[in-house]
Formats: sequence, C-alpha cells, structure tokens
Amino acid sequence: MASTAAESCPDQGRPLPDRPAGHDREAVSAARLAEEIGRLATEVMDRQLSATEPSVAELTAAVERLGRMVRTARDTAADDEEEYGGPVPEAARVAPTAVTAGGLPCDGLAFAALTEPHRRAVRAHCYRMTGSWDDAEDLVRETFLRAWRARDTFTGGELGAWLYRMATAACLDLQRRTARRPHAYDALPGFGQGSGEAPTRVAWLQPYPDAELPPDEGASGAGNGGETAGEGVVPRGPLELAAVVALQQLPPRQRAALLLRDVLALSPARTAEALDMTPDALESALLRARPALRALLPDGVPGPASGGDAVLARYTAAAEAGDLAALGGLLAEDVLLTAPPNRWWCAGREAVLAFLRPALDPASPAYPGHRLHRPTRANGRPAAGIYVRRTGTAVHRAEAFVVLSVADGRVTRITSFEPHLLPAFGLPPRL
Repeated sequence: MASTAAESCPDQGRPLPDRPAGHDREAVSAARLAEEIGRLATEVMDRQLSATEPSVAELTAAVERLGRMVRTARDTAADDEEEYGGPVPEAARVAPTAVTAGGLPCDGLAFAALTEPHRRAVRAHCYRMTGSWDDAEDLVRETFLRAWRARDTFTGGELGAWLYRMATAACLDLQRRTARRPHAYDALPGFGQGSGEAPTRVAWLQPYPDAELPPDEGASGAGNGGETAGEGVVPRGPLELAAVVALQQLPPRQRAALLLRDVLALSPARTAEALDMTPDALESALLRARPALRALLPDGVPGPASGGDAVLARYTAAAEAGDLAALGGLLAEDVLLTAPPNRWWCAGREAVLAFLRPALDPASPAYPGHRLHRPTRANGRPAAGIYVRRTGTAVHRAEAFVVLSVADGRVTRITSFEPHLLPAFGLPPRL
C-alpha cells in the first residue's frame, strides 16, 4: 500500500520521496547500522574469531553496507538541495575525524568513514600479492578486521601505509599456510596441446575487474600514465594476467618488497618497517626481485592494446555463430589457451581451433548449446562472460569467463575462468 503520510529520513529528519505502491522501505539508519557494527566488532574482538566465522561475515557485510551508504551520500551530495528542497541541517552533518596519534576512533561509523576510502586500494594490493580475486576479497576483510582490533595502536601519519602493512602481513600469512607454488603445465597424453612450450601454471589465478580498481589508477591505465612508482617494472593500474603470473613466481617477501616500494611508492623506511626488515635486507630483496621479474617479462609488462574491444566483438560474434573460419582469422599463429584451475592447455592456432571446435560446432556430439557473450574488462584487457543455452532449455546460464590478450589486431592469449567470478564483474548468472 502506498504511503499515506510523509516519511522522514531517520538520520537527517527531512522528508523522503514517495515510494511506489507495494514497496516497503527498510528503515535502517546509518546510526543504527553503526551501532550494529560496534556490537559485532566487540564480539569479534572479545572472542578473537577467525575471518571465516559467521559473526565476521556479518560484520563485513554491515561495514560494506555502511560504505555503500557513505558512497551514495557522497555521489548525490551535489543534487541534495534540489532533491530535498533545502540544505542539510548543521546538526546532521558529520565532521571528519582527524587521523592523529593515540589510536583510531572506537566509534564504528567514524572508523568506517576513515578506512572505507582505502578498501579498493588495499584489495588491489592483495590481488597483486596473491593473483586471486577470491583471495583478495577475503584478505581485504581480514585486513580491516585486524585494523579494527589494532586501532588503538595506530600512532598517526598515513593511514593507507598502515593498512598496506596489515594487508601485506595477511597475504604473507596466507602464503605460509598454503605453501602453493607455480609450476609448468604438465603434458597430458592424448590431448592435442600443440607444439608450443608449456606455460607456467598458477592454479589459483583469477581475473580482476577494471571497474574495481582504485580511482587514482583508473580503468584504462595507471594513474601515473603506466609508469612505475619506483625503479621496478610493475606499473600501477590494470595488471595483465601474464604479469600477475610472473609476480607469483617471485618469493613472497621479495614480491611484497617490490610491490610496496615500486608500485605503491612507500618510502624505503616504511617498506622495511612493513616487512620487519632492515634497510639492507630490503635493498637486497629488491636487488633480487627486480632482475628476476625482468627475466620473466623480457618485453616488459604489456600496456593496453588499441582495438581490443573491437577484436572482442568480432571474436564473440564468430563464436556465437559457430564460424570457426572467422575465429581462426582472429587468432595469432602462436596463440595460447589456458583455463585455471584446470590442468589442460594448448598452444598454436590449429591446436586452439581443434580444442574449441566441439564446443562451437552444432554438428558435434559434444556441442553444449547456443551461446551468448556479455562484454566487460579485466586486467586491462577485453573480457566476456559466456552463457550457454543447453538443449531443451530456454535460459542461457553462465558457463565461463574469458579474458583476451590482443596484439596487432590478433588474439595472442585466451584465458578462461570459472563462471562463479561473473558477479564480480556485474554480470548475471543467467540471461
């Protein structure tokens, strides 16, 4: 039933716009949400829960919801007077909390207001450390949980550097727990892999949405024009999957030193402090990491290729039409196809076409059904969600997520991923 009396915002006391009939408004104010965050945070801190406990998940969801409230309020501030007919009352304004020595604020709302703007940057750092979107999501939650627990130890200064230190420690802890290592793909008997050299396999590799990059890094390139922040070879901004694979081959502490110093541009003193290293040990780690990464990427980190979106459009059109000839014309002679976490791979145009043929040819007994694609971008490259309508059904369901590397108008690398990643790119599970 439509509202019969004007409703007021619980935070600011101003009238809310009328709502459509049949829609109930959930009256949850930022203040009440902050109280809930405080309650959950106290429970988590008192019980010393791990990041996988339900209470931690509730706390994370509440903080993210409060962050969305903050972002929505910020984004609509310019239209505030026009929409509601007057300025925000002075009593409703929240003064910014200075980041000074003596610890971060204990109030949940003030703590979220200070830390939430750093979420994307911390998550991007965790991704570069781990190469996994899922891990980065877990680790950024772990980082903010550690920050909340240790808020009274903050001694002032740059909050971002303090959060990077906690994020790096969480990433190194994960590395110690899992002890996972990249290695070359194995030869699979009876599988037409082509004649190319076996690439490095990072079984946990996942793509990163360009739309989720920090604002200063942008979705089309680095915030500093693609140049490194220090003396290394890793740029800020979208990081091509081949570079992510190369980073995973460095020892964890060398990787951390290189990212903190060369990408995030932390001072040598702050970087050494974050890693509990002496300045000499830090310099030694960087002297090993930089040449090792250059050897893994002899041509440097590829920049964004022009015309990639047009190539993606032609690639998806050919795939949807089952036009293998057109698809072959888009592939480079030495194209490489991988699909983490799967063990299979193939290299070379003919081997890749032979692999794709059963999935695209309606005459093939293995043909799964009609496919559609929805374009997006990942790691600075054109990408698409793949949906398949299987025989006897009327719905296209998520089948895979593919990222293309493009050079000189040809696809040089196809990396396919599991469909559970589609929501991170704003793509639905079915069409």
